[in-house]
Amino acid sequence: MASAELRDELNCSFCLSLYTDPVSLRCGHNFCRSCIVSVLDAEEAAGGYSCPDCRVEYPKRPAKEKNRKLENIVELFSFTQPGMEDTSIFCAYCTKSPVLAVKSCLQCENSLCDDHLTVHNKTLDHILIEPTRSFGNKKCSHHKKFLEYYCPQDAACLCVSCFVGEHRGHLVELLDEASEKKKKEMLEYLDELTPQKVDIQKRVQKLQDRMKNIQEKASDKRKNIRKVFMDIKKELEMAEKKALSEVSRLEEKIASKISHLIKKLEIQEDELSRKMRHVEEMCHVTDPIRLLQESDITVCSHGGDEDTGGDGREVSSEEDLDEVLISLTLHRSMRDIVTNVTSELGVHVPDILLDVDTAPRRVKISEDLKTATNSYNKQVRLESPGRFVTSAQVLSKCGLFSGRHYWAVEWNQMGECSVGLSYPSIEKKGERSGIGYNDKSWCLDMYNEEYAVWHNSDVLTLSVKPTCPTLWVFLDYEAGRLSFYELCDPIRHLHTFTASFTEPLHVVFCVNDGASVTIRS
Repeated sequence: MASAELRDELNCSFCLSLYTDPVSLRCGHNFCRSCIVSVLDAEEAAGGYSCPDCRVEYPKRPAKEKNRKLENIVELFSFTQPGMEDTSIFCAYCTKSPVLAVKSCLQCENSLCDDHLTVHNKTLDHILIEPTRSFGNKKCSHHKKFLEYYCPQDAACLCVSCFVGEHRGHLVELLDEASEKKKKEMLEYLDELTPQKVDIQKRVQKLQDRMKNIQEKASDKRKNIRKVFMDIKKELEMAEKKALSEVSRLEEKIASKISHLIKKLEIQEDELSRKMRHVEEMCHVTDPIRLLQESDITVCSHGGDEDTGGDGREVSSEEDLDEVLISLTLHRSMRDIVTNVTSELGVHVPDILLDVDTAPRRVKISEDLKTATNSYNKQVRLESPGRFVTSAQVLSKCGLFSGRHYWAVEWNQMGECSVGLSYPSIEKKGERSGIGYNDKSWCLDMYNEEYAVWHNSDVLTLSVKPTCPTLWVFLDYEAGRLSFYELCDPIRHLHTFTASFTEPLHVVFCVNDGASVTIRS
């Protein structure tokens, strides 16, 4: 329905067909150029001009402004409507009912059916072409003559006057020959574009497949994460019950002891009350003999009764909730949860210890073998074949040769510090012994508020700036991935190396100019 209404709006009120080369009069009404020219030519003899739609009169022949926007709308409408073809051009002289045109006359700028074409051919010797709606682009805009030539030098279509005038001396071609040459060039260009298009389609398909793969992986990860957190919730509930049960057990144990002591003291209190009443009664006895012969009364010195005070003081000073035991219970539960989660994720947190026998004298190693510090005071150490000589570096004691692992390191944000992994066969002296300066080590370098990654003397400066001193290092040995993350909120990925590892990988630190780095649990 909307399409039909739009079609009515795009029809010329004179020929009742879609606008062809539409022009506008000053009154705002639009017509096909050929239609309004025919009307104005007919009115010229009468000496007056008017708009066929609104009948506004013009003292002289009105100017016709080309309506490019309307022309574009008509072309777009024709292109989008099924069954609308460029050949659906009707005879301009069949006004009672539309009849398909068989030819168009360039001089008359009208299209004709068979009947009108016969009459036209008998009286006029005009140039006829296949039916068309566009007559304006067939003539020279300057000389109003037919375009017959093409000038490659100026990339312009020419009429005879243009050819002998301003384009005199140019290498000019006939319009049809130039058109065929242009088609040939376009076909050759099309042949060049086709493989490019195929390549782009392949790349798009590859990216779409990758996106689908990523979406599927993300979906699986979401399911895994939900399962992990469901398990964590269950374990947390169990840990909560266990901790609360432990508190209740301790409470019941101490409360039982206190209740027992209370009952014991209450018995003592009752006995003391009885004695006090008896003593009070005897204090009112006037018979001295009876008073002195009373055997139930034993007068003791103050504080001599062993049944008073001892038990109460013992409970208040020694019996209490064992907060350490409760804390240990919670800690073990949390540790078990973390262990289960990392196990379920297939990730291991190794216990990394630094090997003093690989550290040069200017690198100080902490007693717990977790921290390496660049020291101006040289350490006293025996000679060792595995000790670094040229660089201030240290390896870990044990290597990682399979599995997925992660650990945290913390830099003191002083001097220059490098953290990474290395084969144990790395050279210990010379320029090639520095981590990242050979094909046996990979590292992240932190210096002067910037990150850089090194491998085999190739360096890449990262665009991100350090925001916190703690880093996570992740290794997937079988997948050949070594990744570095900054432990900010949210965690930020810095860089990932990919390689085919062939030896056990040892953690390696390099500390210079007062730098210090620590392995965190």
